[in-house]
Amino acid sequence: MSTEPLPEPPAASQEVIEIERALTRITYLSTRARRHDRLMALAGVPLDRAAVALLRQVAESEPLRPGELAQRLGVEASHVTRTVQQLDKSGYVTRVPDPQDGRAQRIELTDTGRAAVERVRDAGARGMQLALSDWSPDELNRLATLFHRMVDDFLAHSADEEPEQPPTPTGT
Repeated sequence: MSTEPLPEPPAASQEVIEIERALTRITYLSTRARRHDRLMALAGVPLDRAAVALLRQVAESEPLRPGELAQRLGVEASHVTRTVQQLDKSGYVTRVPDPQDGRAQRIELTDTGRAAVERVRDAGARGMQLALSDWSPDELNRLATLFHRMVDDFLAHSADEEPEQPPTPTGT
C-alpha cells in the first residue's frame, strides 16, 4: 500500500506561534512533578500522574477496555494494565464484564475512585481560581469557550490525520 506524502502545511502566523508558545508553557507548568505532588496533597489522593490521568479518563467516559484506555491516553497497553492493577488493588477501579464480549473486561470507577477524581478536580479548580482571580467572569467564559473550540478543532484535525487501521479481531 503506497502512501502519498502529506502536503506541507502553510507557514504559521505570528498569532499561532504565540499560542503554541503559551501552550508549551502551560504544558510544562501543569506536568511538573512538584505541582502534581502539591495537588495530590491538597486533594488527599496518594496517586502518581499516570494513575490520575487514567482515573480522569475513565471518569469522563463509559467503562472502557484497557486497550481503549491506552489509545485515549496515548500510552502502551502494558502501562495501562499495570496502572489498572494498582488502582484495582487500591479500590479506585473495578473490572466489569464487557456486555458485547463476555471474555473481555472494561474498567470502571468505584465510589472511592469517583470521590478521588472529584477531589483532584476540586483542588485543581481551586488553584486555577486563585491564579485567575483578577480575571472577570466574561474573560473566563471567553477563555473557556475558546479552549473548548481549540480542543475540538485539534481532535477533528487529528482524526483526519490518523491512518486507517485494519479491524482487529473481537476480544483483543
